[in-house]
Amino acid sequence: MKKCVQPVMSVALLFEYEDVLKRNSRQLGLTDAEIEVLLNGFCALCSLHKIHYLWRPFLSDPKDDHVLELAVASGVKSITTFNRKDFKGVEDFGVEIVTPKRLLEEIKWVL
Repeated sequence: MKKCVQPVMSVALLFEYEDVLKRNSRQLGLTDAEIEVLLNGFCALCSLHKIHYLWRPFLSDPKDDHVLELAVASGVKSITTFNRKDFKGVEDFGVEIVTPKRLLEEIKWVL
């Protein structure tokens, strides 16, 4: 059975990615221009979703609520993150937390 991995994106998540990457650009060895190219390429792979309903506050870290809201709005089955502890309770929305390692193992299995 072949699985499809379709990344989803919202404006809030894109701004968060941009902030984190640019804040750490020296450590990553990337210029702001290279980060923009990287993000543009990633966005081209993503399905953009608008958030019409806010579930806030739900998670223990309010800065993560927008990720849950994106998952619910887009109908995805999982959120990929290292941060499992701050996403407790997302199973109530039919969403599973998957580590990046597990996602890559599943992708490898499909390929």
